[in-house]
Amino acid sequence: MEDLILAVLGGNLFVLVLAAFIIIAVLKAVRIVPQSEKYVVERFGRFRIVLGPGINFIIPFLDVVRHKMSILERQLPNATQDAITSDNVLVQVETSVFYRILEPEKTVYRIRDVDGAISTTVAGIVRAQIGKMELDEVQSNRAQLIDQIKVSVEDAVDDWGIEVTRAEILDVNLDQATRDAMLQQLNAERARRAQVTEAEGQRRAVELHADAELYAAQKEAEARRVSADAEAYATKVVAEAIRENGIEAAQYQVALKQVEALTKLGDGAGSQTVVLPANALDAFADAFKMLRGRS
Repeated sequence: MEDLILAVLGGNLFVLVLAAFIIIAVLKAVRIVPQSEKYVVERFGRFRIVLGPGINFIIPFLDVVRHKMSILERQLPNATQDAITSDNVLVQVETSVFYRILEPEKTVYRIRDVDGAISTTVAGIVRAQIGKMELDEVQSNRAQLIDQIKVSVEDAVDDWGIEVTRAEILDVNLDQATRDAMLQQLNAERARRAQVTEAEGQRRAVELHADAELYAAQKEAEARRVSADAEAYATKVVAEAIRENGIEAAQYQVALKQVEALTKLGDGAGSQTVVLPANALDAFADAFKMLRGRS
């Protein structure tokens, strides 16, 4: 009887142990990975597979989740490094880098301290890029400098399974002596621009005055040309009249002009003396004779 009881208890214990083993094996075989992480699985100490978000199955007791890597974007602590520009100016550049892990197996097995490695790489690249530029270019082309740093960092960390999402230059600081020199240079540049503006204004005024005189001269020349054209036209008309009507037409015109002149002279206000040329009567006679002849 005792033997039967022991056998039953032994059988139940085996069943319980087997059931517990199956439960543990199932729990170890099923891995639920959060959306923000990836798991690196090893088998006998060697990399086997990367588990993505969701439900995954592995071989229990053989496969082991060795590393749980976050794939969220990370920000490195702000770092400040010294750099010397191509015109020998010492600057302090404050940078910030954002990155995320894309291939955890590379990050795990190829680099020990990811943040430290990226910080060192960024510092070297910043010094190299600023060393190619003058101070004014660093200040004015900051966006271009950031793009160059980002591209260089991406190339450097590509073997680590990392993507650099952003690289920012937060500030570029100068020592006090350099700031004072830049302030003096800025004031000198402002004074130079003011002088140039004043000189350009004076030159423009001279140009406008010269243009005005030239315009007046052109208009006067045009007026003289019109007057000369009118006189030439009148002369042409008289010449044609003489050619068509003979010398009598010219004498008729001269006689009329003499009569008009005498009439105006006699119409003067307060005139008590009338001046007549010696041949005034002859002029009147000639004019009436010609007029009667033309009739």
